[in-house]
Amino acid sequence: MAYKRTEPINENTLFYGDNLPILRERIPNASVDLIYLDPPFNSNRNYNVLFKDEQGTESEAQIIAFKDTWNWDYSAAQSYHELLVHGEPKVAGMIEALHRFIGENQMMAYLVMMATRLVELHRVLKPTGSLYLHCDPSASHYLKVMMDTVFGAENFRNEIIWAYRGGGTPRKDFGRRHDVILRYSKTDEYNFHPDLIRVPYQAEGLGRTDASMWGKHKGTNKVYKPNPLGKVPEDWWIMNTLNANDPERLGYPTQKPLTLLERIIHASSEPGDWVLDPFCGCGTTIAAAQKLGRKWIGIDITHLSIALLKYRLQDMFPSINFKVVGEPIDIGAARQLALDNRYQFQYWATSLVKAKPISDKKGADKGIDGVITFIDADGEPKRVIVQVKSGHVKSGDIRDLVGTLDREGAAIGVFITLENPTRDMVKEALSAGYYRSPGAYGKDYLRIQIFTIADLLREAEIKMPREFGTFKQAQRANQAEGDQSVFDVD
Repeated sequence: MAYKRTEPINENTLFYGDNLPILRERIPNASVDLIYLDPPFNSNRNYNVLFKDEQGTESEAQIIAFKDTWNWDYSAAQSYHELLVHGEPKVAGMIEALHRFIGENQMMAYLVMMATRLVELHRVLKPTGSLYLHCDPSASHYLKVMMDTVFGAENFRNEIIWAYRGGGTPRKDFGRRHDVILRYSKTDEYNFHPDLIRVPYQAEGLGRTDASMWGKHKGTNKVYKPNPLGKVPEDWWIMNTLNANDPERLGYPTQKPLTLLERIIHASSEPGDWVLDPFCGCGTTIAAAQKLGRKWIGIDITHLSIALLKYRLQDMFPSINFKVVGEPIDIGAARQLALDNRYQFQYWATSLVKAKPISDKKGADKGIDGVITFIDADGEPKRVIVQVKSGHVKSGDIRDLVGTLDREGAAIGVFITLENPTRDMVKEALSAGYYRSPGAYGKDYLRIQIFTIADLLREAEIKMPREFGTFKQAQRANQAEGDQSVFDVD
């Protein structure tokens, strides 16, 4: 099936939205040098969970982000039908066989979702390109069959085992402490740069006699001479995950260490190459690509991820320039987002004031949609609580926010509204009084501040002490390996 595509991308770009239509409509054929993807898989749950029927309980975060993708519903059935009717015969046969074996459940919905996207990822990859698919053992066997079908079994390069330590041990199982990374190329002309990823030899291996280095005459041998740069890593990589106190950690639950992505990017791309991550999350792939002088494209379906990634890039690379596609830029687009998905509207709205969104929507949210933490002049941590409304608003909403402010002991409350506030709302906000900063001049700030989305699109800011940090700030990157000028594409 043919899809209309726009002009080639010529600048670093973040896309908000479902990656399937973005791939089909925005990414040209054979335009990407390296693809890394770590599709959400709920790996913190029992690994059989995707076989549950439609009454099974999903992770709340995944319901919010992937509700239309993870369940076997009309969308999944339509994608399955499309693969059967319009897919290449090999792909159609593979997905039909899996459907007969697995049935119609969450695992099959996941595999259909992956199959449609892998077909597109194969299309956008250059002949010299490589794809790294990160997954866990609960579906890696299915995904390898799928990758063999889409990319060709002859283009399988490695099954990399990423091993790491972790706390806790199951009572009746061995501890699960590894992920799988399936590495495929598009052709046998793929790029690979071993000298850029060499690691130190183990001490016991140095100076050994290696039978493969024997001379021509029996009984003579040569001492193995190690490469001065070290050895090429095996297909098992021992790298720790990010612990809670790691300075690199940003608080995103599935964040991967930069060293993991740096090894992949060094191995299979060159400075100036295009790197694509269609499930970019908090953006470790994008940050590593930027640091190493590559051009990049990131896609994610949640405004939470896009907001966190924007903050991360700006912290790590203060002079960075990039394009964001898919975020609302006017009131009309904001209204449409609110109609489409009110949670995503809340995530986006809180990102406009750099608040950390409260994503637990299992029960009552206690009137808090976002939080900003700041350290005032007295050295004590204080909070700004944020509430977002996309529908009709009234003075009672402000009274409720004042009550929440008092209950939580917060310093300032921010009310974000899509509609203009009423005169009574403004009066209620003013009557709430002021928060006095204990700084040298005892500056006062309104306890309740009202902002419309239109205000925030015009870059209005919360009046508050400025020494604050919502998300953990990413460390500034040393970009010696890739100068900013690399990214100035005509």
